Amino acid sequence: MRQGRADEYAEFAVARAGHLYRSACLLTAGDTHLAEDLVQETFGRLYVRWGHVSRVGNPAGYAQTVLTRTFLAHQRRRSSRERATDVFPDLPGAGDGDASLRLTLLDALARLPAKDRAVVVLRYWEDRSVEETADVMNVSSAAVRTRCSRALGRLRELLGEDLAEYAGS
Repeated sequence: MRQGRADEYAEFAVARAGHLYRSACLLTAGDTHLAEDLVQETFGRLYVRWGHVSRVGNPAGYAQTVLTRTFLAHQRRRSSRERATDVFPDLPGAGDGDASLRLTLLDALARLPAKDRAVVVLRYWEDRSVEETADVMNVSSAAVRTRCSRALGRLRELLGEDLAEYAGS
């Protein structure tokens, strides 16, 4: 890679690392170690294709797509379902906001199937449209709407009255 492109890639990676990490933490429902691995793999894939990626109109969106697809591929592997512990480690920025709400939401996200969790993160954390989400996940728009409906219903079941209690405090 030429020095100019290498510098451009490094600048991009530094600028996007925090956002990709936060998205990965949500996708993995708080598994910070897996989130770090996913971000690292995403940056590796971006580095290999940086000549192409740097010419696309939205390299940040491309990076998010790579992260989401990397997460979904990881979830398909059998070994990815193993968890050493169900205790959430401290997340960066743990002093910000309500810790019990964050842990409750992460626990609820963890109970969703991987694809439903990905839809929730893309649609409501990344604020992507149904069509953009469908493109990232390689599914139809109807599948995204169905997964959104199912995932939000499941979150309402899991959170029930707890969400109103936490939101009111």
